[in-house]
Amino acid sequence: KVNPDSPQRKVREIALSMGKKVIVPTPRLRGDFFLLDPKKVNPREASSISGFTKLGERVDIFSLDKIDVVIVGSVAVTRKGDRVGKGEGYSELEYAMLRELEKVDDSTPVITTLHPIQIVQSIPSMPYDVPVNILVTPEEVIRAPPREKPKGIMIEYLEKEKIEKTPFLKEFLMKYHEKDLKEN
Repeated sequence: KVNPDSPQRKVREIALSMGKKVIVPTPRLRGDFFLLDPKKVNPREASSISGFTKLGERVDIFSLDKIDVVIVGSVAVTRKGDRVGKGEGYSELEYAMLRELEKVDDSTPVITTLHPIQIVQSIPSMPYDVPVNILVTPEEVIRAPPREKPKGIMIEYLEKEKIEKTPFLKEFLMKYHEKDLKEN
């Protein structure tokens, strides 16, 4: 699974060029995921946001196969694997949903690509934050120490407004967390 943001376009293109199937979530979790099959799409064309939304096959999260690797975008990361994204939590929510559906687990590597200046000494983290296992810069590959990852959605941290603004998330929560929604 590769996040949909433009900085990961080259990652999507390379993976497709290597013959790998690529799963891309709809930006901002607005709907289903997209499956890019290297046998059916041109890697360069399909790697862009407009390309994967036009050429990708829409698949629902429930029918996905187990995912081999998760690639996320980052604003800043520590060498220990603590990560900050753009602050909206979509990578964490995607991971949490995939985790609950047993599409990923603690052994699934989480990788980020970044510039060396994005590597920082420390970042405050929350229990729902997904640690990065591998940091890839143009100069080096850094392996962070193994860490436990969130086991699923921590509904107590979700704001009602976020749920209402994200119909796909709301649908998932109604299916898997209906009781928790009523309690919060």
